[in-house]
Amino acid sequence: MAAPSTPQQRLVLTVAILSAFVSFLDATVINVALPAISRDLGGELSAQQWVVDAYLLTLGAVILLAGSLSDVFGRKKVLLVGLVGFGVTSLLCAFAPTIEFLIVSRGLQGVAGALLVPSSLALILATFSGPPQARAIGTWTAFTSVANIAGPILGGVLVDQLSWRLVFGINVLPIVVTVVLLARLDSDAHHAPGARVDVLGAVLGVVGLGLPVFALIEQVNFGWGSPVVFVPLVVGVVALVLFVVHERRAPQPMLPLSLFRVRNFSVGNVSTFLIYGALSLGFFSVAVFLQQVAGYSATEAGFAMIPTSILLIGLSSLFGRLSGRLGPRLFMTVGPLLAGGGFFLMLRFDDTADYLTQVLPAVVVFGLGMAITVAPLTSAILGAIEPARSGIASAVNNAVSRVAGLISVALASVVAGSVVLDLAGFHRVVLVTAVFFVAGALVSFAGIRNPAPASQAAVS
Repeated sequence: MAAPSTPQQRLVLTVAILSAFVSFLDATVINVALPAISRDLGGELSAQQWVVDAYLLTLGAVILLAGSLSDVFGRKKVLLVGLVGFGVTSLLCAFAPTIEFLIVSRGLQGVAGALLVPSSLALILATFSGPPQARAIGTWTAFTSVANIAGPILGGVLVDQLSWRLVFGINVLPIVVTVVLLARLDSDAHHAPGARVDVLGAVLGVVGLGLPVFALIEQVNFGWGSPVVFVPLVVGVVALVLFVVHERRAPQPMLPLSLFRVRNFSVGNVSTFLIYGALSLGFFSVAVFLQQVAGYSATEAGFAMIPTSILLIGLSSLFGRLSGRLGPRLFMTVGPLLAGGGFFLMLRFDDTADYLTQVLPAVVVFGLGMAITVAPLTSAILGAIEPARSGIASAVNNAVSRVAGLISVALASVVAGSVVLDLAGFHRVVLVTAVFFVAGALVSFAGIRNPAPASQAAVS
């Protein structure tokens, strides 16, 4: 990808990448640290789920609201608040004395993380235009994708060689660097006249996501018939319905439902929900199983997925270019099918999970599938929306992927059927993960439409 042409553009892109990178990294770096956290602070599978989902819950619920805050108060200001908040909450997580304190701190960290993603994208959209903007967004997407995959590797090394607490402590240095660079950016432009925050939509969204997730995680401990589970589930579902009704009527909605009238955008986000839900559920279960059942160290569990990183980094741009020439439909069908095939291969795992004969073949097939999928999926969704609305379109797609991860991890104990992930439970989880990937492929095949030949030529 061509480099930005001016020093200010290079600075903007660097700040945008660093800001989003720490947010996405913390969504996955935690997975390999979960067994160590449980040994130190206590807690069964449901506590491990909450350590992951407390972050994903607030991140997914607030990320759209953060777009409104950026419009009202300015991208640079919101980004600064997010960076400082992320640094402070990272330290709270690093020094957490109890599992409950860690879960609450992770929720606060998710709020700060949500302020980073849309504001970083908004900086790019305000600074770049035309083909350079597409290249800048592509570079931003590539680095955030690498953050998702590199997280378990970095986390594993830190857990084994130092402490799980360093998984959070490492955020501080890049945040300090980003704050220094942010101070050198041009001042924010004045916000749009009449812009305001959709407070009611934000509240309904948080309640509508949070209470059903609470019910899904805690049903293993209390049972579906318990008021502790049943009442939050009902209230949460009602809040979600009210959220949709409110967003249809709000003059400045947090979630513009009109975007979903565009076929590739709506179908692409359904595929995103299924594919990224499968990705989060699969990574969560593999990281826990390899350590708690197969006896891998945290470092070994992290490096077990490194072929996926190599394939993503090496092949994503190739399949992005091919998608530009041939259209995204083929790649959005074949890629998830291969990724699902990788998880079907994990049904061969036994209690030892031999790396060369069991883990590596599954990881390679999965990684090839994701390399085929990621760039065409992003281009199909954002390419379907006019440039003027690409920022909110990207925020919506990011929110969909985070909410998918939130719900799928919450389902882990339901699918596993126990409070501890044993071999039988792991096989059930990877089977469901594979089915999600296949469903994403079928949705893409049935619903995605390739651009007209002239449009494809322009993209390539």
